[in-house]
Amino acid sequence: MPQPKLIILNDARELYVRAAEETAHITGEAICTHGEFTLCLSGGSTPAATYDLLATRFHLSVDWKEVQFFWGDERCVPPDHAESNYAMANRMMLSKLALRPDQVHRMRGEDPPASAAAAYEDELRKRFGLDDGEFPRFDLVMLGLGDNRHTASLFPGDPAIHETQRLVVAVEVDAEPRNRLTITPPVINHAQRVMFLVAGQSKAAAVKDVLEGPRDPDRFPAQIVAPQGGEVIWLLDKAAASLLSPR
Repeated sequence: MPQPKLIILNDARELYVRAAEETAHITGEAICTHGEFTLCLSGGSTPAATYDLLATRFHLSVDWKEVQFFWGDERCVPPDHAESNYAMANRMMLSKLALRPDQVHRMRGEDPPASAAAAYEDELRKRFGLDDGEFPRFDLVMLGLGDNRHTASLFPGDPAIHETQRLVVAVEVDAEPRNRLTITPPVINHAQRVMFLVAGQSKAAAVKDVLEGPRDPDRFPAQIVAPQGGEVIWLLDKAAASLLSPR
C-alpha cells in the first residue's frame, strides 16, 4: 500500500481540530480547482466531534453551497434512528448549515438492503456521470477504524473486501445492527484523498496491525485502502499511535 501520511496529535481534542482544519483546507483546494467539493462521510464518535467543529468554529472557512455530501456506509435503520450515520451527521453538522436538498445524498437505510445498495450505486453513477466500469472520484473520503480492524462496513472475512465491480453493496456484519450498506474498496481507492480519524488506546492494536502488520485484508480490512494516485492521511492521537514503531 502507498506510504500513508501520519499525523499524531497529543489528544483526541487536538485530533478533532486538526481534522476540521485539514477538511477545510482540502475543501477550499477542491472548490478552487473544479468548483465543488465531494465529501464522503463516516460514522463514529471521532468524526462526530469533527463535524460539529466544521459547522461551528470552521463555518466561515468553507463555501458550504459548493459541498456535496455522501456516505461511506450506513446502518439499515430509518434516518431518524439513533444508530443512523446520516442522523449523526445531520445532528452534528448538516442541520447547522444552510444546505439545499440536492447537496445531501444519503443512503436509504430504511429500505430493503439490496435495493438500497443498488439505488445508491445508481445515485453515484448519475451524480458523477459514470459509465460501466468507472468509479467516482471523491475529493475526500473520511474513514474510521474499528477495534476489529474494519473500516466503512467492510468487516473481517466479508466477501465485500474483494469486490471489484460494484460501487455499493449490502452486507451482514458481526455487530449491531447487523444489516448495513457500504461503498466498496475500488470506490475508496479512487478517491483523491482518504483520511482516517482514530483516537483512543482501545484502537492502538488495530492501528499497529493495519499499518505494520502482515498484509492480510481478510483479517485487517482497513489494509485495502490504497488510493490510486491519491493520498492516505492517518490522524491519530498519541494513545491510538502508542504501539507503532518509532518513526
